[in-house]
Parts: sequence; structure tokens; C-alpha cells
Amino acid sequence: MAIDDLNDLRLFAAVVANGGFSAAGRALAIPKSRISRRITALEDQLGVRLVERSTRRFNVTEIGQDIFRHARAALEQADTIEEAAARLRAEPQGLVRMSCPPDADRLIAAGLSAFLAANPKIRLQMIISNRRVNLIEEGVDVAVRVRERLDTDADLQIKIVGHPVSRLVASPSLLEKLGEPHSLADLKRFPTLGFAELPGLERWTLLGPENEEETLVHEPRLAASNFTFLRQAAIDGHGVAYLPELQFCDPIADGRLRLVLPQWKSRESILHLVYTSRRGLLPAVRAVIDFAANALDLGAPTWSSQ
Repeated sequence: MAIDDLNDLRLFAAVVANGGFSAAGRALAIPKSRISRRITALEDQLGVRLVERSTRRFNVTEIGQDIFRHARAALEQADTIEEAAARLRAEPQGLVRMSCPPDADRLIAAGLSAFLAANPKIRLQMIISNRRVNLIEEGVDVAVRVRERLDTDADLQIKIVGHPVSRLVASPSLLEKLGEPHSLADLKRFPTLGFAELPGLERWTLLGPENEEETLVHEPRLAASNFTFLRQAAIDGHGVAYLPELQFCDPIADGRLRLVLPQWKSRESILHLVYTSRRGLLPAVRAVIDFAANALDLGAPTWSSQ
């Protein structure tokens, strides 16, 4: 049976906690007669006697004690719901610390002006690094991560944004000069750009149109441990690069880069946001999470048919 009015449970809990109708009336600044009528209505609805009344004694029945315990739990839960709703209605404000890898910062920066204008009381601190940040120890509210598998601690919440891949790209000028390659083996006549700190051979593992896996072994003409550097080198025509989607999506869309062997790609990664807790999330943190998820959502890629 559903209770018609949660306030009746509040009055009953106050009566028990204060040891009587008169004391509850004084504590709540409500007439004793009104409290008595509401408790009687609650008893009628439940079909049980909650308190024994007399001019000299006040006694809570056994079932009344049991219902009191359940009432307290229900009222605490209701208060939690009301507090959560109040937080959601509150204007986002305060400092939010967010970390993201260099691959993602450009996409976030692209919409940042509109976000800050819409949320004038939010202060945002960006930590742009490939380093794995410990949210709890370092006081970070939200982190952007790209992983082959989810390895997040159990006490962190996850919001998956997408499943990006890496692809082979080159500048139009390089492809016009050397011609379009028709196979992975054909790439041996192209200069390549490698993601490495040490000299030597590099291996690119790619999946083909039938999900077959092949490894291309090459010696890069130019290598660096930074994808932004490699992207610019590819745009300038220095070689074929194997770049993450977050790096190549913009230059592919505006024509500065073209896909090479577009049927070949890496295995999917998991682009996701992590944050400390869903319960009690401050409005400013929630606003940043929603903004970042929208900014990083690549949607249907405009380069898929190229």
C-alpha cells in the first residue's frame, strides 16, 4: 500500500522522536490537534495502531516502532533525493580540474569559449598530459582517457564517448608526387613518420577489410614522441603517418590530409571520461563532463567515404 502523504510519515517520526504529540507540536511549531489528526489518518490508511494515547501515557506500539524505523530510512532517502535535485537546479560554479591527453585538447578548446560564456561562474583548470593522472590523490575532477581496454579503478565512474581508431594519412601533395599506394607493401616507396623516441625500425599493426591483421615494418624518415608534431609533419608532406582519429579528423575534413589505404585501420580504442562519483556530483563538474563528452564525440566521420 502506498502512503498518500510523505509528510504524515514525517509527523509520525517527529512524534516518536520527541516522545509525544505536545513535544512534537512544540518542536515543529504545529498545533498538537493537527498532528493528532494526521497520525490518526495514517493509522486508518495503514490499518494498524501506531501509538497508544491516553491523558497520562504515550506509548508507541510494537508495529509502530517497526514502522518508525522504516519511516526514518524512507525520509532520509527522500531528503537525499531532494538535495540531489537542488544541486542539479543550482547554477554551476567553482573550480573544476580536468586532465586530457594532447590528442584531445584541441577538440575541447574548439568549444570552450561558448561553454565558458554559458557558465560564467565556472573556473576550469586543464592538465594536458599523456601521464596517467590519479584523480583522488591529485584532486582532479574529470579525466579524458583513451585506452585499448577499460582498466579504471572500481571507485571511479566511467562515461564512454566513442571508439576511435588510428589510420594511415598523408598530404595531398605527397600523394600527387608519389602516386596512391594500392597495398601495404606499396608503402615501401614512401617516406614514413614514426612515433618513437629511439632510432630503429618501427612496426605498424593494421586490420584489413576482412579483419585480417598485418604488420608493416619500416624505418621512419622522421620520428617523434608527439602526435601533434607528426601530424604537422604529415601535413607538410614529409611522409605517411599512422595517427589517432583525434589527431587526423580535422585535417582530413578540411583537406590538409587524405587517408592512405582507407580500408586499413588499427583496432578500436575506448575514448572515455572518468570521474570520482555519480552521487553528489557538483553541478559544475556535471556541466564539464557533459561539455567534454559532446566536444569529443566525433559522431559520423565526414572522411569515412573518402
